[in-house]
Amino acid sequence: MNRRSFLHAAGALAAAPAARTQPSRRNIVFILADDHRYDFIGALGHPWLNGHTPNMDRMARRGVHFANAFVTSSLCSPSRASILTGQYMHQHKVFDNFSPLDAKTPTFPQLLRESGYKTAFLGKWHMGGESDAPQPGFDHWLSFRGQGEYTDPEMNRDGVRERVPGNMTDILTADARRFIRDNASRPFCLYLSHKAVHAPFHPPDRHANLFEGLTVPRPKTMLYKEEYYRQWPEWVRRRRPTRHGVDGMLDSDEPFDRHYRKYCQCLIGIDESVGQVFEELESRKLLEDTLVVYMGDNGYMWGEHGLIDKRAMYEASIRVPLLAHCPALFGTAGRRVEAMALNLDIGPTFLEAAGRKPPSTMQGRSLLGPGAGRAPENWRKEFFYHYAWEQDFPYTPTIAGLRTETHSLMSYPGVWDIPELYDLRADPEQITNLLADARIGWRMRGRYVNHIKDPQVKKFVEGLQDRMARILEATGGDSRLAGKASEGDRFAL
Repeated sequence: MNRRSFLHAAGALAAAPAARTQPSRRNIVFILADDHRYDFIGALGHPWLNGHTPNMDRMARRGVHFANAFVTSSLCSPSRASILTGQYMHQHKVFDNFSPLDAKTPTFPQLLRESGYKTAFLGKWHMGGESDAPQPGFDHWLSFRGQGEYTDPEMNRDGVRERVPGNMTDILTADARRFIRDNASRPFCLYLSHKAVHAPFHPPDRHANLFEGLTVPRPKTMLYKEEYYRQWPEWVRRRRPTRHGVDGMLDSDEPFDRHYRKYCQCLIGIDESVGQVFEELESRKLLEDTLVVYMGDNGYMWGEHGLIDKRAMYEASIRVPLLAHCPALFGTAGRRVEAMALNLDIGPTFLEAAGRKPPSTMQGRSLLGPGAGRAPENWRKEFFYHYAWEQDFPYTPTIAGLRTETHSLMSYPGVWDIPELYDLRADPEQITNLLADARIGWRMRGRYVNHIKDPQVKKFVEGLQDRMARILEATGGDSRLAGKASEGDRFAL
């Protein structure tokens, strides 16, 4: 070896450790699954999936598991817009599954691309109705119209539409591996957005016979009991026979057990996809330094309160799995983080990992500190939940609520119904509504807080409303959604 070669090799070796810890060059892989609720992973306790989700289990056991991860609106497009922008729904204005995201709103892929990252979006976009057109911020684009198809889908590849043979999960995974392989020598951000596990469920043929004969679990609140419905809002009872209730079952003739089984089968395909992404990163010697994050876009109810699907503010609907893996950042010992994490936090997290300060438009916070066991003392202890009524699915009303570390408060602006308050420590299944006596009668008027009979409960709810109003005021929302009564509370005639 001559002197020049030696110096070049020595310089490369000296530079290698710095490159491994240089956050401005850290690769990013974000894997988003559709409708994946928080507890459907083997390592997180689901009995059927134990041993069937080895790759998600690896992330949970050797990476970081954010055990209290939530979405601020449990619906595909609003949640996805919050992920991209770091904003609450009332700020980014994507209120339903047809609203497009304003191209002028900064997103983390746009900002990473400006910083020299190669960016790709693969999969379900679902903001702007049926449009599958390439969106700002991405060098490579592979998507489809609306919900897309599980088998032999029509897809838009960088502006050219084509029919692609195979299963959607497998198609997106193969393209993800190709993107990593082609960009291994430069910083990249891969956004892999799966169609699965959205209904109607069509798992890969190789998994079609899994879980046959197993008894499908049924939550306690799936049973129809008058003692339940007497204290829950009337809209919950009325949603039960619709396509979003257990007696309507997605407008399908298939029984509950069959839907549940196929949902789990689809999840196995997602886990395999996670494993293939890890395999590609490992083969390129990128796994140590790449920040890989796995998440669901919202939860999914399997019988809780007699409901199916999401939208409601019940725990199964708003909680999601959130796993992160990056040994260079977090080590490999595995860590369970109790700090409350939101879909608003994804963008700020990736920007910090890239060495870029999140813009002031982002209302979330980076999760890198909590993920490394360093959650700031002023970390959030509550968040505002908002779902906007949809004309296509009128049986779920507008919801405005506050989820704290211990309680969940839900109100329904514009609907003649009772609000809900649950103490999640004493009542994790959300059966006993502490505001069941606050129903507004035919000739009554005034805000629901005025009709709470227990003075201690009334005072507690007023405090929650104050906290909700502060979040709305700080994030550009309408503080009237908090439902606070005015001082003196004089009723208008």
